[in-house]
Amino acid sequence: MALKNAPDLTKRPPRSPRVRLGGFALLPRMLDKGRANIAGTNGEYNYNCPMDQHLINFLGFDPDALKKQLATGKGDGEILNWLAKNSKFKRTPSEIAAWSAYHDQRAPSDVEGREYLHEVHKTIGPKREDITTWFDMLDLDDHVSFGGTA
Repeated sequence: MALKNAPDLTKRPPRSPRVRLGGFALLPRMLDKGRANIAGTNGEYNYNCPMDQHLINFLGFDPDALKKQLATGKGDGEILNWLAKNSKFKRTPSEIAAWSAYHDQRAPSDVEGREYLHEVHKTIGPKREDITTWFDMLDLDDHVSFGGTA
């Protein structure tokens, strides 16, 4: 299906997980991946991945229902309105800000996660001293995957 607003994630990464929509971290990235998935241009990026699940669980929405909305060609603002109406949990601006700030700084909390982050870090940016969070790692991976240098 051809969506006019679907990014080609074989040519550029989705938006950074730090980019906000309605105050929500991760949401613009998830929308990019969903639109690209529908258009068949998602490349290595997966919609409804474990990172997306944090947002899905925080708001309590059905990712398949969201994907159906994306398939209609709705823009970011329209999707934000849809989420406000269709999410189980109605979050206040302060809850959203706290949740997003937490995710900006969230690092692996278990040995397996730390080992994974360290392995990726060692592979794509071993000299970088600023890679400590999941968002740091995702941003670096996106950058390096599309020809940037660590």
